Order: sequence, then C-alpha cells, then structure tokens
Amino acid sequence: MEFEQLLKLIEKVSEAKLDRFSYREGDLELKMGMNAQKDYERNIGTEEVSDAKVGEAEGTKKDFHKVSEEAQYNYVKSPLVGVFYEAPSEGAEPYVKTGDSVKKGQVLGIVEAMKLMNEIECEYDGTVVEIPVQNGDTVEYGQTLFVIRP
Repeated sequence: MEFEQLLKLIEKVSEAKLDRFSYREGDLELKMGMNAQKDYERNIGTEEVSDAKVGEAEGTKKDFHKVSEEAQYNYVKSPLVGVFYEAPSEGAEPYVKTGDSVKKGQVLGIVEAMKLMNEIECEYDGTVVEIPVQNGDTVEYGQTLFVIRP
C-alpha cells in the first residue's frame, strides 16, 4: 500500500466516525481507535451538568428571598466620602439610636468631609433597625449608614 493510499484510508475511517478500525494486507497491519466515550460515560457527564444547574437555580431562589427581605427596609446612604459622627459634638447624645422612630427630614448623623459638617437627613418615616457604622468611622460614598423599617 502506498503512503498516499494509507493517508486516504485514515481520512475515510476518520470521516466514518468509527470507534475502531483494523486493516491487514500482507505484512502491513493497521489498527486505529478513536477516543470516543461510551454512551453511559456521556450520560454521567450530562447528569453532573444538570445537577450543577439545579444547584445554581436553588442559589438564585435563596438570593431572591434575601433580596425580597431586604426590600422591606429603606437604606440611608452616605452622599460622600468622609468621617461619620452620630452626635452634633463630642460627649453629646447621638441624633438617633437603634429602635428610635424617625421622620422624613430628621437629622440622623453627620459626615465630615474637608472640614465641612454635612448633616445626613432621613429620607423616610420609620424606625431605625440598624446603624452599621460606628462613631468616627471613615465612610465611603454610597455606604449604608442607617437601615430604616417603614
């Protein structure tokens, strides 16, 4: 068998998508095998992917519930980068504490930026549920300062 004929044979066998092929002619013996997975191996791979998608869907469902719970609250966020103060001066009573009722427009705290004191006013009526920052903390733009339950 000529080399070119051998190449054509290999090409045709590859196109036929056979798992195995053997050819014998005189002293020449040719055996070819493809790395094809068996059906049951393919199915196992598919099941693993299916399980992964189910897990992702469950995670999404949990995230949805978390988001819906968070939607029950209003968040007062810092309008700028600076230092948060809970009271008008050192030693004074804080503007608000956790559990206090607040009204729209009420001062909740101060953010000092470039030596200017910026009052943080409540945008909602409700009850202070959480104050996730401490007096004197550096705060970032958009950081939650107060969590208000309507």
